[in-house]
Amino acid sequence: MPKLKEHVETEIEIPFAGFHLQGELIIPGNAVGIVLFAHGSGSSRRSPRNQYVARTLREHGLGTLLFDLLTHAEEQEDRFTGHLRFDIDLLAERLLAATDWIHKKDPNLFIGYFGASTGGGAALLADARSEIPIHAIVSRGGRPDLAGAALPRVKAPTLLIVGGNDTPVIDLNKQAYTRMICPKELRLIPGATHLFEEGGALERVSEMAAEWFERHFTGG
Repeated sequence: MPKLKEHVETEIEIPFAGFHLQGELIIPGNAVGIVLFAHGSGSSRRSPRNQYVARTLREHGLGTLLFDLLTHAEEQEDRFTGHLRFDIDLLAERLLAATDWIHKKDPNLFIGYFGASTGGGAALLADARSEIPIHAIVSRGGRPDLAGAALPRVKAPTLLIVGGNDTPVIDLNKQAYTRMICPKELRLIPGATHLFEEGGALERVSEMAAEWFERHFTGG
């Protein structure tokens, strides 16, 4: 059994070569695992949707790490160019560095990824490249297709969640799904669009994600 922890809540900085990325690390007592969030296009660790999902995961006893995938300067640049949010290689490398950082802090924690929009593709690419075991992945309205040739190398059990009315993204998820050979599921939220703003939609996403992580962190 993982060792007992006290509740840890802190603003953190993840070190990189020549810069830091800001993050929010919250670990409930006795958490067996932690979920790292890869946010989507033009978003940040303060994304209200990801914050909502993170709160639900913590209610289920899971730790969460939300962090900015881009520096402040890069975010400013990306607001005008939009190119960094689609640089899946860059986003995946940032996620891998955060994975290494949290694993060194507590190697007993199981690690999972929650990716939204382009972050879904980054999470899958990071798993395919990771030497640290990733135990589960959830993609919300994600772009798994952006992981490209890495899709058959994804190892972690992966849940793809898409809004039932988000037709273009449904098609992209179905295409990616056929190329993945890991344990996987594709679930549609009826009536939901890309941002899951409809009543009850984000709640369903959050509960599905919590159940998925709990199942694969505990081996159930």
